[in-house]
Amino acid sequence: MNTLEETKSKEKTCCGPDCCSDETTDTAVLVEDLTKEKTEEELKQIVKEQYSQIALQSKEQNETSCCGSTSACCGDNTTYTIMADEYKNLKGYNPDADLGLGCGLPTEYAKIKAGDTVVDLGSGAGNDCFVARAETGDTGRVIGIDMTPAMVEKAKANAAKLGFANVEFHLAEIEKMPLADNTADVVVSNCVMNLIPNKVNAFREVYRITKPGGHFSISDIVLTGELPLKMKTAATMYAGCVSGAVLKDEYLEIVKNAGFKNITIQKEKLITIPDQILLDYMTIDEAKQFIRSGSGIFSITVYAEK
Repeated sequence: MNTLEETKSKEKTCCGPDCCSDETTDTAVLVEDLTKEKTEEELKQIVKEQYSQIALQSKEQNETSCCGSTSACCGDNTTYTIMADEYKNLKGYNPDADLGLGCGLPTEYAKIKAGDTVVDLGSGAGNDCFVARAETGDTGRVIGIDMTPAMVEKAKANAAKLGFANVEFHLAEIEKMPLADNTADVVVSNCVMNLIPNKVNAFREVYRITKPGGHFSISDIVLTGELPLKMKTAATMYAGCVSGAVLKDEYLEIVKNAGFKNITIQKEKLITIPDQILLDYMTIDEAKQFIRSGSGIFSITVYAEK
């Protein structure tokens, strides 16, 4: 493995000054920092712009362009895929819906039964919805919620190609879902709740739409210690699911205070941030200090019941 010094000495390569341009999306906001306090709406706009760009590119463009979810040639976008788990072996997996944006496999632990109504929070292109559909079957119902119009359109197109009549997608914010009380037998979500500025309101809404006796399985990013200031205030790290994360104990307390019980961490893994990303936000000495501090970024999959 390269040392921090070796990584720093290597020149970054990119496809040129226009490699991250996109005619449909203005991503200038993503290069600014968040040292000036942002409103909740401004933070949501940062997320919408980045995820719109990912949705609007073809799968091939996403894999090869500097702004694609799997590209590392410009550095920033590797924050999306260093957390992703492998979906390919799951029943119902559809490659057109897999943009590599998750940090776990919540559907694998969600205890979905035939006939269940499943709600996926931050459904993106429909990846977890289609896996859930394989579990709940023709007699069930799967509902995807996403606040990014381009993602909702992509998910609807994927569902139409698959011919699923019982999978639906709604353009909405998780804090204000257009669903009746006690709708869901199961709620799932993958690396989304950390992107919501007001997590308290979000989990209250999750509680509202969950049926009594229902449950959720949510994969998300949490912290055990403080992030360096430059990383915490980088817009790209917010959209990349890192700087919007809260301490693990705080996260679990929010879930508890929303009314959920029998809260269990089903899976937990340390996320290792590559040296080249650390050095985008700090000096070599600062990076060494961060590594020595023991502060960690973790992917957790949490289960809780109503």
